[in-house]
Amino acid sequence: MTTADASRQTIVTLDLEGVLIPEVWIAVAERTGIDGLRRTTRDEPDYDVLMRYRLDLLAGHDLGLGAIQDVIAGLSPMPGARRFLDDLRERTQVIILSDTFEQFAAPFMAQLGWPTIMCHRLVVDDDRIVDYRLRQPDQKRRAVEALQSLDYRVVAAGDSYNDTTMLAAAETGFLFRSPDNVIAEFPGFRALTEYDELLDAITAEL
Repeated sequence: MTTADASRQTIVTLDLEGVLIPEVWIAVAERTGIDGLRRTTRDEPDYDVLMRYRLDLLAGHDLGLGAIQDVIAGLSPMPGARRFLDDLRERTQVIILSDTFEQFAAPFMAQLGWPTIMCHRLVVDDDRIVDYRLRQPDQKRRAVEALQSLDYRVVAAGDSYNDTTMLAAAETGFLFRSPDNVIAEFPGFRALTEYDELLDAITAEL
C-alpha cells in the first residue's frame, strides 16, 4: 500500500456462491436430476445467456421457486466461511456483491450473520419463475466504481467469470477457489484456495 493509499479507507467486496456458499444451481441440479442446471458462471461468461438457458430448463421441467427454495433450505455456508467472514468484518467493512437473487439469498444471509448483500430479483408468477431483473448490468463492477467515487479503496475476491470485472476495477483483486479455466484466462489475479490465505491477503491490503 502506498503512503497516499494509507490515508484512504478500504472496503472489501466478496462474491457469494463459490466463495462463501455452495453453488445453488448445482445443488438444484443434484436434487432434481436436471443436469443442465449444473452450468454456472464458471462455464458461461455471458450471464444473460446463462439465465435464459436456466429459465427455459425450469419451464420445461415445471420446476417452481418453491422447489428451489426447498433445496436452499437444506444448504449451509461452506465450512469455515462464517468464521472467515466474522474475522474479516472485525477488520473492515464488507459488502457481498452477487449475481444471485433476493429470493435465494435470505437463508444464507441468516446463517452468515446478515452481512450486507447487493444482488438481483426474480420475477415470479404463482410460483413460476418467469423472468429476472438485474439490479443493474455489470453490477459488481459498477458497485466497486461507486465505492471508489466515495473515496474508498476496494479489495475484491471472487471465483468466476462474472467476478472478473469487479476484480479488475478494484485496487486489488483475488481469485478464490476458482476453476482452472478461469485462473488460466486471468493470470493477473492472485489465486488462493484457503480462507486463512484469503484473510491474510486481504488484511495485508488494509
